[in-house]
Amino acid sequence: MSLGKKKKLLIFIISYKASFRIKDVFKKIPFKKLNNYNTNVLISDDCSKDDTINFAKQIKKRNRNVILNENKFNLGYGAHIKKCLNYALKHNYNYAVMIHGDGQFNPKYIPSLLSKFKKKKVSASTGSRILRGIDKVRSGGMPLYKMAGNIILTKFFNFLMNKKFTDTHTGLWAYNLNYLKNKKFNLLTDSFNFDQEFRFQNIIQNNLIEEIPIQTKYGDERSQLHVKYAIKFFLNCMLFYLIKTRFIKLKKF
Repeated sequence: MSLGKKKKLLIFIISYKASFRIKDVFKKIPFKKLNNYNTNVLISDDCSKDDTINFAKQIKKRNRNVILNENKFNLGYGAHIKKCLNYALKHNYNYAVMIHGDGQFNPKYIPSLLSKFKKKKVSASTGSRILRGIDKVRSGGMPLYKMAGNIILTKFFNFLMNKKFTDTHTGLWAYNLNYLKNKKFNLLTDSFNFDQEFRFQNIIQNNLIEEIPIQTKYGDERSQLHVKYAIKFFLNCMLFYLIKTRFIKLKKF
């Protein structure tokens, strides 16, 4: 990074019933490798009814660069991300990185995600579990049904959008906030399919999304939620294709 004023970076940890895991996530943030940034951490809890907020308060008490937000009611995945991105824009951050409080995505990849913003027109970067091949995915513990669904739906998305993504279901994102100043992301869904809609919105705007290879760890899987998400993802792909080919038009895209 060039000499001069440091770029402002917000790492926001979204949590819901993350409990003690949120402390492990925070410990893994590679602050020493982020010395070129003016970095703050926003821990934002989506109205968990367990002890998550207590662990978050412990982190804040011991770290001056931590900001704590506790939603008064459950916003949902997409709405929660929007709230954090709007906070970042309001306080003039240059970049933001989303980390899940459950520990599935390791914060150690943050520097690699940010390095992608050296290229022009890169509005976001993501972590791909499949970029290095299926063997790496299996060694990371991804359930077989989830891996198969990921690959099939990603290929379907790529076919309709004429793209070459390897993982369109990742939850590890970094954002170049210069491309979010129009705040059109606020028009997107409040649900678990926010990331998918955000990806398509950037495609329509001719922005680039770069991938880096990552490994993740998996805990308890809620298959019913994954089925609902997959169905919605498939239907959204069809909708995106109609929008891309200008058969229909939606304001948020």
